[in-house]
Amino acid sequence: MPTLDLRSDEPLHVLVPSTALAAAAEAVSPRVRAHRVTPTDGPPAGEAAQAQVWVPGGGTAIPPGFLEALPRLRLVQLLSAGAERFVGRLPEGVVLCNARGAHTPATAEWVMTAMLAAQRGIPFFVREQDAGRWSFGTQRSLVGARVLVVGAGDIAQAVGAMLTGFDVELTHVARTARAGVRSTAELPDLLPHADVVVLLVPVTPETVGMVDAAFLAAMPDGALLVNAARGVVVDTDALLAELTSGRLRAALDVTDPEPLPEGHPLWSAPGLLLTPHVAGAIPDTDERAAAAVTDQLARVLAGEPLVNVVDRY
Repeated sequence: MPTLDLRSDEPLHVLVPSTALAAAAEAVSPRVRAHRVTPTDGPPAGEAAQAQVWVPGGGTAIPPGFLEALPRLRLVQLLSAGAERFVGRLPEGVVLCNARGAHTPATAEWVMTAMLAAQRGIPFFVREQDAGRWSFGTQRSLVGARVLVVGAGDIAQAVGAMLTGFDVELTHVARTARAGVRSTAELPDLLPHADVVVLLVPVTPETVGMVDAAFLAAMPDGALLVNAARGVVVDTDALLAELTSGRLRAALDVTDPEPLPEGHPLWSAPGLLLTPHVAGAIPDTDERAAAAVTDQLARVLAGEPLVNVVDRY
């Protein structure tokens, strides 16, 4: 694993998005010099331009000229697990790391919430409550369901652990088959038997648009698609066609496009539970992400290998 080579007396300049994270970074060691920067305000200057580490804020893009103003940059440490905005966009020699694990508990909890709410018809009953109607009806159950989780990382494993008490038939799928995990090449055979399909994959050239018309057509009537990955994993038009026909249902925390614009047909699509990319949005997530940053800085100062290094694909 890569390391950042610093002299024992060399300051570590770190660009951060908030004063709270600056304070946490400087608490790691007197050698840390944290600089709060907002990329949209222009390229860093002064001591900030000497930064070896950049911690972008959530939703940050790389503006023109920003990286060029950082000749000593060696590490971009994300606060998120998703890294698609930075993969392939960093100069040679700059390592990209994510905050793997920081969002795991909250995102797994959202997946469980979405599955239970969708299966038990909670969105329908909330609307009936708002209308003042007592609308008794029988809904589906998660107990005993056949759940196919596309992904086998931290969040997927946490979802699997949370499902233990529901007596589900659980199958994990990943790019490469291994013990307890099937290969994505087997999806055409697995999808027709899934009551619930959960998407927990990173954005890669292979996963963009993987849930297309053929993928959805392979799912059985009445099945539920749950997307806690990224919106671009799903072909929106293909999903809309299935929702509009009433054949499939979905629970989405992410969409393509995102944010979902006013008037988009997904807003009114039948059988859809929709939240605005909030799966990881709980107070503990910020604390866990900050801890991932400070742990990485401590590794840099100690000359230890970096963790959570993102593959350049």
